[in-house]
Amino acid sequence: MTKKVTFYSKLYFGEGMKDQKKGKIKRMLEKKPLFAGVYVLTFATNDSDQLEFFDAKQLAQPYYAKHPVEIIGIAKDYNDALNLVTKITQECINTRGDCRLKEYLIC
Repeated sequence: MTKKVTFYSKLYFGEGMKDQKKGKIKRMLEKKPLFAGVYVLTFATNDSDQLEFFDAKQLAQPYYAKHPVEIIGIAKDYNDALNLVTKITQECINTRGDCRLKEYLIC
């Protein structure tokens, strides 16, 4: 089986994620991402967007065996994922003075 996910070296976690469960959630995402209540933040697969987030259950689709994703962040739910994108965007603006999130995260 092809690896479906890798994790960003400075993985972000949403405010709703409990510290004691972070390692367990990462392991579950690697092995069998069929559980509810977790959203993942990744680099966008298209050129017009920078980041995207979706329910982790999508990682169980065969598409991700051929097109693995790098998970940048893990959030408890949709709103937590939105807040995580806001946090990353604010960090980027404070550090670089722009909103080039891909460049900021890759550096």
